[in-house]
Amino acid sequence: MRRVPMGEMRRSPFDLDACSVTPAVYPAGAEEEGVRTIFYDGLPWKGRPTRVFAYYGIPQTPPGERCPGMVLVHGGGGSAHAHWVRMWMERGYAAISMDTCGCTFGGGHHQHKPHEHAGPQGWGDFANVDAPPQDQWSYHAVADVLLAHSLLRSFPQVDPGRIGLTGVSWGGYLTCITAGFDARFRFAAPVYGCGFLGENSAWLPQFQSLGEARAARWLELWDPSRYLPAARMPMLWVTGTNDFAYPMDSLQKSYRLPPGERTLCVRVNMPHGHNPGEKPPEIHAFAEAMFRGGTQLARVLRAGRDGRRAWIEFESRAPVEKVELNCTPDSGKWQERKWTTVDATIDAADGRASALLPDGVKVFYFNAIDRRGLAVSSEHEVVP
Repeated sequence: MRRVPMGEMRRSPFDLDACSVTPAVYPAGAEEEGVRTIFYDGLPWKGRPTRVFAYYGIPQTPPGERCPGMVLVHGGGGSAHAHWVRMWMERGYAAISMDTCGCTFGGGHHQHKPHEHAGPQGWGDFANVDAPPQDQWSYHAVADVLLAHSLLRSFPQVDPGRIGLTGVSWGGYLTCITAGFDARFRFAAPVYGCGFLGENSAWLPQFQSLGEARAARWLELWDPSRYLPAARMPMLWVTGTNDFAYPMDSLQKSYRLPPGERTLCVRVNMPHGHNPGEKPPEIHAFAEAMFRGGTQLARVLRAGRDGRRAWIEFESRAPVEKVELNCTPDSGKWQERKWTTVDATIDAADGRASALLPDGVKVFYFNAIDRRGLAVSSEHEVVP
């Protein structure tokens, strides 16, 4: 695992050596259909050992061949998901989904069952910001993801050079941090999650209740903006225009930090939830292109405007059949803005499309949609 130079990351709290070894594994009771149910060793919490609950599965592979893999990170109120593992297994991928909050699956959303070997509970752990970093939730949650990766890549049926990472909501937040540490991942796809949580995220009330000094400590330790500059693998950022938790301006500031290749998929009014967050087809296509020579998503080359005429330039192996201009006349809270979609005129020969901005537009961006129905987005632009 690549160590991040201190010039890129100040006083990193994470123990990368401890997370790069293959953790010990223990049975966890009844098996799910086609999926193994396990505990694996986590990092110590308050001086005592911990274990992490997880589902994993490996598809049937021909003798002598190895399959690609995915590490799947659940969101707030969730737990490890067997169906998410099965979804990737059906695609021919090994997959692992771990609980990051010291629980096992069962009991329902926000009601999952704690186990006796648990580390800290989850979702920011703002109240414990004064504790040593190694006793806080974000530290253990990222370590759980890193250790799950170390475990998955240890299986002889899995190709350790073809493993991707995706996470939903708080799992997207953890994906952003993990991408700054674990250069073994070939790509990372955060869904909704991003950095700059102290600016206008859904957690502003928590930061305000902490007070300025304690909020600054939390952000210094755990905001993804600290770690994204060290993420060099390709990243696919998936979200919706009106996401309640992670607004578009924070997302933009976040995806501009990593120096590697980035692809955006921003759907108008994409709902925030685990079910839609698991299933964007762009993530599957991204993985197929990375790992199996599949057709890549379209690539946005440039976008901008000349007066009221907005334009985009793109290239794509799968023909782009539709380009949408998405725009809003609203300012204020991103979550409350209303968006309009206008069909752009495509010049397929030049890989270019354009559309006239409606009067009063404050923000716009394009979606280029190929014949598979897969969308890539330009960066949003604010119109003065």
